[in-house]
Amino acid sequence: MPEKLILFPFGGNSREALLSVLAVNARKKTWDIAGFIDDDPATHGKECFDVKVLGGREVLKRFSKAKVLAVPGNPDNFLKRRDIIDSLKLDVDRFAKIIDPSVTLSPDAKVGCNTILMSNVFISCGVTIGKHCVILPNTVVSHDGSIGDYCCVGSNVSISGNVVVGPMCYIGSGVRMKERITIKKRTLIGLGSNVISDIEEGVVAVGNPAHVIRKAEK
Repeated sequence: MPEKLILFPFGGNSREALLSVLAVNARKKTWDIAGFIDDDPATHGKECFDVKVLGGREVLKRFSKAKVLAVPGNPDNFLKRRDIIDSLKLDVDRFAKIIDPSVTLSPDAKVGCNTILMSNVFISCGVTIGKHCVILPNTVVSHDGSIGDYCCVGSNVSISGNVVVGPMCYIGSGVRMKERITIKKRTLIGLGSNVISDIEEGVVAVGNPAHVIRKAEK
């Protein structure tokens, strides 16, 4: 029987995640999509593909058994993702995990709760994807790599083998990463950057090759 699903908030990540939910349902009716919720009253009543914003967090009480996919986050607030998600105060079993049917997922890969893998993502052997992660379309995570909790990874990113991305990072679209490097926690890699060496904690790095330009700000 399909499970109720609520998406939070009504932003780009959630609306794109809805495409993957619909793709899953086209294969097999897995989710009964209740709607979106959002903290901004100005969004209430809006809709995407006939799926409406039902209201704010009070809706979670009305749908007390519904699963939730919470995918806030952009380059400006990525360091607040953990606080925003944790502020929902949901038990771990309330969170959904969505894997688009077009994803290639190695049988020995691990994917945490409240994580969305969008269309045509490739997750290779021995990879670990943490909880509360967003991975946008056409991204490749090669063998034996890991993506930490609360990370956002853009589209068309290429992560080579044995790369470690620490928790609460934001990897911009089109980034390329050399094998066997580490991106430490709370770091943003700007879109289109080529990363060929380790990047320190809590910084913004951009360019070819990627270099630190400033500290990341919460």
